[in-house]
Amino acid sequence: MNVLVYSGPGVSQTSLDATLSTLKSLLGSNFAVQTVSPKALESEPWTVGCALLVIPGGRDLPYLASLERAIPKIVGYVKAGGSYLGICAGAYFASGRIEWEIGTPLEVQGERPLKFFPGLSKGCMYPGFQYDTEIGARTVSITTCDGEKVIEGLYYNGGGEFVVQESMKDVEPLAYYNDPHGSRSIAGVSCTFGIGKAVLWHIHPEYPITGELVVAAAARSTEGPAVAHLPQLETQRQILFCDTMRILGLSFPSLANHRDPPTHPLPQHIYATERALSILEALEGALESIQNEHGIVDDTIDSFKVHKASAEFNPRDIPLEFDGIQHVVFHQEYPPNDDAASLFSISSYFDALREARKTRGSCTPSAPLQCELGDILLYGEAISSTQTLLERNIKTLEVLPVPLLSLATYQLSGRGRGSNVWVSPLGCLQWSLLLRPPPQFPTGKLVFIQYLVGLAVVEACRDVMGKLGDSVVLKWPNDIYAKVKILRGEEMKKIGGILVNTVFMAGGVRIIVGCGVNVLNDPPIFSLSQLHPGGSKAIPKLTMENMAATIMVIFGRMWNEFIAAGSFEPFVDLYLDRWIHSDQLVTLESVHPPVRARIVGITPDYGLLRTIPETYKAGGPEFIDLQPDGNSFDMMAGLIRTKK
Repeated sequence: MNVLVYSGPGVSQTSLDATLSTLKSLLGSNFAVQTVSPKALESEPWTVGCALLVIPGGRDLPYLASLERAIPKIVGYVKAGGSYLGICAGAYFASGRIEWEIGTPLEVQGERPLKFFPGLSKGCMYPGFQYDTEIGARTVSITTCDGEKVIEGLYYNGGGEFVVQESMKDVEPLAYYNDPHGSRSIAGVSCTFGIGKAVLWHIHPEYPITGELVVAAAARSTEGPAVAHLPQLETQRQILFCDTMRILGLSFPSLANHRDPPTHPLPQHIYATERALSILEALEGALESIQNEHGIVDDTIDSFKVHKASAEFNPRDIPLEFDGIQHVVFHQEYPPNDDAASLFSISSYFDALREARKTRGSCTPSAPLQCELGDILLYGEAISSTQTLLERNIKTLEVLPVPLLSLATYQLSGRGRGSNVWVSPLGCLQWSLLLRPPPQFPTGKLVFIQYLVGLAVVEACRDVMGKLGDSVVLKWPNDIYAKVKILRGEEMKKIGGILVNTVFMAGGVRIIVGCGVNVLNDPPIFSLSQLHPGGSKAIPKLTMENMAATIMVIFGRMWNEFIAAGSFEPFVDLYLDRWIHSDQLVTLESVHPPVRARIVGITPDYGLLRTIPETYKAGGPEFIDLQPDGNSFDMMAGLIRTKK
């Protein structure tokens, strides 16, 4: 799920930066926190998969102008169950009317279109505001309306008060200012709008109290907090922000149980099955041959230093502080031990690989593959992106063996399709696989690889989970969903996605398959383990290691058959049985004028989505075929749009 933060005309850069930082700190392991432009809010299908829309501090009037065309979609999103957070200018913007600095050269007043808070926002609460300065900034304290909490040291600059009337049944005051006159002016409100929620704050809960900006504002305040109390007050601010998120329906671990993921890449470890150890030894030599005089492989994106695990070298001796170097440790022993991996059992993975091959049978790798899929494993607890690591480091890519599986517990910059971000919290199985088809393989058939990978993942779910795995299905072109039973039928939950990149270079094309599957995630992210009321304990075969190994074995057999056939033809019937689109009626907005059409399959030549117009017109096309990389499928709305 996405948390979208508006970035466009009117936004204060400092408020935007602080909002993103706080949201990523508290939510980043469960949600994809990213900025969104006015154009995207107007024309993109952002409402699907959006858990929260945030309008941070800045200027209300530019918001009016730049978001004018997006306002109907924002209103519809919240009314249909979405969540909105407005901070300072974002709160004014979401009010029914504002009156700000009346009688001064800065005066702004008038009706506002969102009206999540249907009443008047009146400001400034405190005097001295000047645009683009900190002259009027100060720290303030608020008291929650239940009287249970007093939060001090919060940043304020230009905010107002909410004038709440008794008739506003859908408005709940959250906190009031502790001003010396005892006016109990309201600083924050929670508003029900349709079946959605909006929380609006006239103070700035996004700025860390220990930060330079807030400390400076506190120094200008007559009742600013003592420096010694700032760490304690910062914890209170974070709790306030967490409470705000929960009001808006975003669930996540409590601060007490919050485990921050690593912030920088950690050493990677490379292992192999017994029969692939010689390939590992050759790779170590190849990497040493392209090192510079400092023993570093200085590549396009990353720099690597090779180590060899031995009695004399302990991987734990590598400094924890990131020095800009990706450390790769070669483990030449078999069976491997788990000393270097605390969150993924290397030995359990290779055991599962062996058992899966016993069940499904081993297969001789087809040239130019040097071993079976899964035989060589590159594992890192935290890396930037498994996909970027393999795709964009060209020197290293030229010497890497194929196939090579890169797997991580945390991805710091996980990539999805296009510009999408893939959230990589604990419990997500995220991997990339380096492949190489034979030189004679038709390049036009490479598009089918994303379909083949998706099919392998779905079949692996059925293998590991039994009947529960039958609910895992494919969404064209590259998403994996689960059908989840609810009170009134079923709903679709996304649990995975696939990304395939090709690199054309000397010696032939390289294929980098990337995939993320939510296997053991806790809510709010839906995962395979939640298909059973008892969770993963009720599905003993559902482990990260077993899932990875099973996917490799099933995909390996499919890959061999795909290469031998030179086409996707052997898998078409199974693919269509596993996807959710058979005979689905959709609206094609990617053609002009839009057309109602029925999905009938994929084309055998280039893997296009084949549709038949519902109403045939003389002289019109019999089929309308759509490219997977040029279109966006809004499954819930039954719309196919041109991807922008």
